[in-house]
Amino acid sequence: MQIPNSIDAVQEMLGAQGYVCGRALGTVVYLSLTLGRPLFLEGEAGVGKTEIAKALAAGLNRRLIRLQCYEGLDASSAVYEWNFPAQMVAIRTAEAGGGADRDALQRELFGPDYLIERPLLQAMRPDDRGAPVLLIDELDRTDEPFEAFLLEALSDFQVTIPELGTIAAPEPPVVIVTSNRTREVHDALKRRCLYHWVDYPDFDREMAILHARAPEAAAALSREVVAFVQQLRTEDLFKKPGVAETIDWAKCLLALDAIDLSPEVIADTLGAILKYQDDIARLQGSEAARLLDQARASLEPA
Repeated sequence: MQIPNSIDAVQEMLGAQGYVCGRALGTVVYLSLTLGRPLFLEGEAGVGKTEIAKALAAGLNRRLIRLQCYEGLDASSAVYEWNFPAQMVAIRTAEAGGGADRDALQRELFGPDYLIERPLLQAMRPDDRGAPVLLIDELDRTDEPFEAFLLEALSDFQVTIPELGTIAAPEPPVVIVTSNRTREVHDALKRRCLYHWVDYPDFDREMAILHARAPEAAAALSREVVAFVQQLRTEDLFKKPGVAETIDWAKCLLALDAIDLSPEVIADTLGAILKYQDDIARLQGSEAARLLDQARASLEPA
């Protein structure tokens, strides 16, 4: 599929994949696609940053390549590795056969047949469907040396393998970088990207998201679920529930054949929306009832 030619077309494409996209986000996605600039998405966990890359890949019919970041991730793990066990087997086989040409064997061992491609190298490869969508997920989990390497890779869209040389992308991939802001990412990397803060949605947009992702939920239950979660986010919690938790909770309630919320149902299913025991303990007893009353009051006409 061709790159959408307008902001409205981007919103329509993402909407067709079940991703409800606001105008501001649709604009920065459109600019990223049109200008070929990486898109840096920052926000709390669970607000839909990763889902944007998935929806883009599906909407554009492109391959999605995901680099999941973690502490200690280095350039070699993100780009390539050599298949060491297979190389050892080849060496022993050559030695057993005798008379092996050492130079030829070395060229073979460090050739494409023994190369394990990791996400960044995979994203540089040509694809019949067009440049892939490269998701660099949770960059804030890595350290500054990896950021510096990534800055160079995203500048030239090429990587160097000492044994094989420089491999450049024939067409730059569509790059989505996400961060949960557990630490600040260096300004130099952000300057290479278009930036957007992905916030918690307002009531209407979260209702639209829930309808798109859990259409079987009755409207009345959906309204109570969204109103309760929105009220919950105003509380002093260790980890506020994201949109992903809203969707999970609604599906849990459907599995239990719940038709509306009650303090008892909330207490039984808190593990779907809250992931820390201290937060769950806060909602025991009358707290759940209080929040439910406030949520229902917010749904009443003014």
